[in-house]
Amino acid sequence: MTQTMIHDRGGPSAPVRHVGSPGLIFFILALGGFAIGTAEFAAMSLVPMISAGMHVTVPQAGHAIEAYAAGVCVGAPLIAMLGARYSRKYLLIGMMVLYVIGNGLTALAPNYLCLLLCRFISGLPHGAYFGTAGIVASALVPENRRTQAVARVVLGLTIATIGGVPMANGLGMLVGWRWAFVLIAGLALCTMLLIMRFVPTDPPRPNASAMTEIRALKNRQVWLTLGIGVVGFGGIFCVYTYLASILQEVTHAPAYMTPVLLAVFGVGMTVGTMTCAWAADHKMMPTIGGTLLVNAAALAGFPGAVHSVWSMMPIVFLIGCGGGLGTVIQSRLLSVAVDAQALAAAMNQSAFNMANAIGPWLGGMAISAGLGWESVGWVGSCLAMGGFVIWLLTLSDIRAAARRQAGG
Repeated sequence: MTQTMIHDRGGPSAPVRHVGSPGLIFFILALGGFAIGTAEFAAMSLVPMISAGMHVTVPQAGHAIEAYAAGVCVGAPLIAMLGARYSRKYLLIGMMVLYVIGNGLTALAPNYLCLLLCRFISGLPHGAYFGTAGIVASALVPENRRTQAVARVVLGLTIATIGGVPMANGLGMLVGWRWAFVLIAGLALCTMLLIMRFVPTDPPRPNASAMTEIRALKNRQVWLTLGIGVVGFGGIFCVYTYLASILQEVTHAPAYMTPVLLAVFGVGMTVGTMTCAWAADHKMMPTIGGTLLVNAAALAGFPGAVHSVWSMMPIVFLIGCGGGLGTVIQSRLLSVAVDAQALAAAMNQSAFNMANAIGPWLGGMAISAGLGWESVGWVGSCLAMGGFVIWLLTLSDIRAAARRQAGG
């Protein structure tokens, strides 16, 4: 097996003997991302089925998405801080165990309130997993390829939107939505076993602590970058959450077209993730700003495309491409939060799941106000432009800091 040196950029470097090659480790970490991505995005596509099965309205069923997002927002910083000094391998194993339990219980939820609680539990390890896995992956490559390394982990999530989500959605239509969560629990269990066998045991970091991580978050750039994620990414979730319902209620498309459109979104997200990662390793800030503008334009075009499946396909593909923003923002956080990489990377996932809650909530408000299902496109476009405004503030802050440094 290949032996490699892992350099933990958040602390002292230490040699670690790999049980598996770097490529195998990337695959295993991506498999965990595949399980998590399937759980997160499949739940959105299963909203109409959950609504019917739990005898609640579609907006009420959408609260299951918000409960999961709340779990991410709580769990990501909490696990990152409490686990700062421990081996990242064992943190990954523990998070996969929690994911198996959360999704297994979701499949067995007897009522609506239990479903919300189980979705909250499922969300707890989500952000910390991607944060921890991203740090492990980025330590395997030179610094000028760090974003692409993080992208290889996130690629599992994007591939989930191509294969995992349509598979779970189809399984839900055939035998019931609960079986989709059984599938997800099985994927998480496989990931846990592979991590135990092939991922190396890295040394603990006794000098790390929750307070060290928190003190390192005084950097304004960390918060501005997180703000871009919270606001700018909300537009994607605003549309994606209601995509299945729009296909039924507005487009009147055959049921089999829902998995097809979900897969188109997934292809766009995969293309966007890899393209944005490559571009960000060359020009980080222009990549973020350009992605937000393209996403805003695609979302603005969504309302005019909803009456035909064929006109929706290219728009949904472009909206999916905007998903590449997540990897770029995580890589930027690893750069600006040098002494708090674990917490910053985890908070990135919290930021995107806050977007996951805000987007559907604002979209649901527009629908409930009688503006029509297609109004989620306009809401989403406004959110993307809000993220662009924060990007402009971030750029201004960087230039002001450079001028102060030059003057000093």
